[in-house]
Amino acid sequence: MNPLRKLFRHPAGVFGAIVVAVLVLSALVSLVWTPHDPVFTDSARRWLAPTWAYPFGTDNSGRDIFSLILAGSRVTVLVAVGSALGAGILGLLLASLGALTRRWVREGVAVLIDVLIAFPTLLIAMLLAAAWGGSLLVVIVAVSIGFGVNIARVTRPEIRAVLAADYVLAARASGIGSLGILRRHVIPNILPVLIVQLSWGMAIAILAEAGLSYLGYGAPADTPSWGRLLSELQTYIGIQPLSVFWPGAVITITVLGFNLLGDGLRDVTDPTLADPILSETVPARIAPVSPETSEAASMSETPETPEGTR
Repeated sequence: MNPLRKLFRHPAGVFGAIVVAVLVLSALVSLVWTPHDPVFTDSARRWLAPTWAYPFGTDNSGRDIFSLILAGSRVTVLVAVGSALGAGILGLLLASLGALTRRWVREGVAVLIDVLIAFPTLLIAMLLAAAWGGSLLVVIVAVSIGFGVNIARVTRPEIRAVLAADYVLAARASGIGSLGILRRHVIPNILPVLIVQLSWGMAIAILAEAGLSYLGYGAPADTPSWGRLLSELQTYIGIQPLSVFWPGAVITITVLGFNLLGDGLRDVTDPTLADPILSETVPARIAPVSPETSEAASMSETPETPEGTR
């Protein structure tokens, strides 16, 4: 069955796809239209209750919260897409170097991945912001580094499995170089795993942007951002608690949507998860793992004891 049709039969995947579609549509619509000017302030409209004219009410400056959230979706999409591209390129580069090059290069790449994966994305972003100042570029670079090494760790075993296949060995014997094998055989075979990882990476990027903007390291002050809006409104949580709910709920639903989309894509692209019998007969297929479980899984691996030594 077509993977797209299988995704439509996956309730969690459908919910995630709808959330992502609404986010992209909101970002596109906000380029040409918002109910009110998101940066226009009017003291006469301070703390208006939700109405048809102001669905989420107004903030302490009289700005329409719904318009701010709609305009902030542009920053969210920009960070998500930019971080996914950066993390995908970096992860694929590190994984390829760790599988296609000489032994000393592979060992060096493995050490580099282990070192980088020990640094949280937030810490990387704060270090970059201290050096170059807070901006969206800092957020994108930080998430690209932080999640790119995770993609490298997950896809490196997949690349090794592909390189050990007979048809790849035959391609090498016919004179095809490493770049040709990477383009013709490796990338097409690991693409499902890579797509799943990137969907999870987008969720992490959105959460990181919101957190960094909340701390003042993300979007500039004059740029609508969900994290910055949440930071501004939480100051008045004792006066208008409902105003804080809207940006927090939007961030939560969006991150949840990307995570559920990633879970749905994993389920429809991995045959070992769709068919329990196949999972027993095809042990070579490495299922994509989430960022939260990849490190735990690698630490839990223990070498097998040969039969003769028992």
